[in-house]
Amino acid sequence: MSLRIRDGIAQRLVLVTGKGGVGKTTVTAAIARSAASSGKRVLAAEISYESPREAGATQDAEITSPLAAALGTSPLVDEPRRLDGTLHGARLSPLAGHLQFLRDTLPMRLLADAAMKSAAVRRFFIAAPTLAELGIVYRLLHLLSLERPNGQHEWELVVCDLPATGHALALAQVPQALVDILRGGPIHAAAQEGLSLLRDPARTTSVLVTLPEPLPVSEAIELHEGLHRLSIDCGLVVLNRVPENPFSAEERAAVERMVTDRMRMLGARRLPRIDRARAACDRLEHELHMPVRVVYEANANVTTSVLEQLRGAP
Repeated sequence: MSLRIRDGIAQRLVLVTGKGGVGKTTVTAAIARSAASSGKRVLAAEISYESPREAGATQDAEITSPLAAALGTSPLVDEPRRLDGTLHGARLSPLAGHLQFLRDTLPMRLLADAAMKSAAVRRFFIAAPTLAELGIVYRLLHLLSLERPNGQHEWELVVCDLPATGHALALAQVPQALVDILRGGPIHAAAQEGLSLLRDPARTTSVLVTLPEPLPVSEAIELHEGLHRLSIDCGLVVLNRVPENPFSAEERAAVERMVTDRMRMLGARRLPRIDRARAACDRLEHELHMPVRVVYEANANVTTSVLEQLRGAP
């Protein structure tokens, strides 16, 4: 397993992915806080396709920011800002990546800024197939390339909360498509650099989050296969919201003898959930051939609970 929360993270980019509603944003926040608490300079990032103008907002703070909520801070914006100690946060928007790309390729920064002030240019970048994802990848590349005055990386680790399962695959598919279509030029070079980043297990890994139910587990296995086809490393599988099993084997057998009508006994419905969770964990380990990190249900501060369990797991 290439990602070890307790002992440190070797890669510089961690992509947290999974179906909506499985808790990947909470896991992203927990990983970021765990790494920052060990002294790493960490950037927690979320992908957002909203922009203030298109969304009808007047300020960045009006844009939805689930990761900010999980981190207990105000909504994240395009420019990274310090959240707590060595932990920083930022939103990765396509337009921020497009602006950076133009600044890097046009002879004058003023030309790039002027171009991005055009509503027509912004709409083209958002609407054109593949360019939105390329903007995200380019923004990631730029943030990872930033250095401090002493030559060290500005952020030793970037943890990125992907908005949906498909985006983990699209982020790799888009650069490959552009590399195949374009034979040269700045877009080809950017796509090639992004592809190299995403497919380098020494620099990038993914964390796959799922729930202890048959359908989410099946979807997680399919996503893992998709990541493997695209040569994206998967360093960790997190099985989230698992009900704790308070019984030994002997106690469970005794409970089974006593519970003759589960529907009428308080707490009896928990038994099938415990069984499904155990089956889900066994299936993931068997089919993915890798350890599964179990995160048990929490009743209080979910982010803190996930952080503690990720740290303490073997």
